[in-house]
Amino acid sequence: MTESPAARPLAGDDRPEQSTTRPPAGRYGPEPTARSARRGRIVIVLAAVVGLAVVVWIGLAMAGKPVSYKDVGFKVNGSQSVDVTFEVTKPKESTVTCTLTALSESYAEVGVRTVEVGPADTATRRVTATVQTTELAVTGIVDSCALVEDPAP
Repeated sequence: MTESPAARPLAGDDRPEQSTTRPPAGRYGPEPTARSARRGRIVIVLAAVVGLAVVVWIGLAMAGKPVSYKDVGFKVNGSQSVDVTFEVTKPKESTVTCTLTALSESYAEVGVRTVEVGPADTATRRVTATVQTTELAVTGIVDSCALVEDPAP
C-alpha cells in the first residue's frame, strides 16, 4: 500500500512528532491544577447566578409598572401647535397623567402639555391632544405617563 504525499514527512524533516490535542508543556503558562480548575468552575457558576439575578430583578421591576404608552403619530398645525396621538395602557379604573412635548428642528422643547387620562371601559386608550408651541415644531412625543395616586381618606 502506498502513502499519500501529505502523510509522508518531507525530506530533511527531523522534527519530533507532536500531539495534536495539547500544546507543548509550559507554552501557555503552568499546567492547570485540579484546584485552579475547580476555582474556574466556581467563578463561572457565580457569574451565571449573578447574571440570572440581574435579569430577574429587571423583569420584576418592569412587571411592577402598570402604565405603558406608545407614540402613534403627530400633526403639525403651523407654528402655533402640534396634535400628538398616543396610546396609553393602564388599569381600567385608574387615572394617569401623561406629559407631551413638542420639539423643534434643533430638538429644543417648544411646547409642553400634561394630559389626564381617566378611567375607561378598556385598558388601552388612544388619545389625541393639542400642544401649544412657541415656534414651529417638527415632532410631538409622549415624554412620560404616571399613575395618579388616590388621595388618602
